[in-house]
Amino acid sequence: MTDLSPKQLKTNLILNCGHEFSWGFGIAFNTTYAIVPLFLKSLGAPDSIVISVAGLFSILIAIPQFLSALIGRNIRKHKKAIISSHILALPPIFIAGFVFAFLGPSGSNAWIFYYTCFILYGLALGFIIPIWTEFISYVNPRKTRGRFLGISFAFNSVGGFVGGIIVKILLNSSAPFPNNFGWGLLLMFLSLTGGTSLFLWYHLSETSTQRSHITIQEFWQQTQSILIHQKNFRRYLLSRIFITAHFPGMSMYAVHAQQKFGFNISEAGIFTILAVVTSGLASFLAGKVGDKFGHKISLAFSLISYMLAALTALFVESMFGVYAIFIFLGIGQGGFMPSAMNMVYEFAGNRDSKMYMAIIDTFLMPFTILAIVLAGYFIPIVGADVIFTSIVVFIGFGVCLLIFYVKEPLNTHPDAPISMIS
Repeated sequence: MTDLSPKQLKTNLILNCGHEFSWGFGIAFNTTYAIVPLFLKSLGAPDSIVISVAGLFSILIAIPQFLSALIGRNIRKHKKAIISSHILALPPIFIAGFVFAFLGPSGSNAWIFYYTCFILYGLALGFIIPIWTEFISYVNPRKTRGRFLGISFAFNSVGGFVGGIIVKILLNSSAPFPNNFGWGLLLMFLSLTGGTSLFLWYHLSETSTQRSHITIQEFWQQTQSILIHQKNFRRYLLSRIFITAHFPGMSMYAVHAQQKFGFNISEAGIFTILAVVTSGLASFLAGKVGDKFGHKISLAFSLISYMLAALTALFVESMFGVYAIFIFLGIGQGGFMPSAMNMVYEFAGNRDSKMYMAIIDTFLMPFTILAIVLAGYFIPIVGADVIFTSIVVFIGFGVCLLIFYVKEPLNTHPDAPISMIS
């Protein structure tokens, strides 16, 4: 992509930072590693449901991606598509926020209502991701995309930092439970709506109109060709299988720590602040390191941070240790997003990045389900410490595969001819 001027590229970066700030601020009221598990637990949800949150969120995101990638393959009006897809995520958040803020349900089934809204929200995000992945490729050139995503996700973390402060204030306020969580969800709705509106002013490369239409049969043929011919991509998928073990831990950290130390639920705001601050720094550094040395390296560092979060949870003896968990978790999340996104672009080359994103998330979905089901089944039997130990072992093995078995995609040629899968 060379048809955007430096001024237009700068405008796109500023707008994307604003978009990510808004979404980071909003998501601070619905984090899958702190707010959602603690909210569900306070509403009386079973432990198996609470443990499932982070993994379920990943599964929900994966479910609609092939449909989204197929529909998105024939999109011509990209601004309309990106705005329309983002709007899908707004109704579940608004409905949950309105109900809990003004009606304040707190009976034994209140968690089911919120859980249903959470599921609809996750499915909507899954539909967004392939379209958003392709959209980003039209607003910034490949050679600086690591920097672009790194800076943008850093602003996402700044927004999350501000949101975390509001979460802390809100949960410490005189607003009763669960109305306080409902007001947070309404703030999330307003913030996401504002961030989505910024897409109106992005500048898109003219190359965004050059893809040919594709039938469902051709779509499946291209998908099969990728999996059959791209050996290094298959290796990457294998390494990612073991990383799915971290999902149960993400949902367990806050609840397990609360059961152990009995802190006030408003600590969720502190956890969010710690996670997003370290996430922003890690995101910026991951983009810079990835552009210079390869995104596989920055991805490996983020996954090691996930492993350190589980290791810290295994030996935590004080609130300082609890805070360290969320610091490591933030580093992992911040480094993961720009690194994993750029790995997708590098595997795809000049082909359809939406398809690669859909393949990755859909392929990993059954393993994510397996991870959360096994964790939910075994935690009452063996305890949290055994689960955390297992997470450390599985992530460690996945990182070793990534480092020693997967080749840096930027430095290798695709294993399949471009004509077969372009």
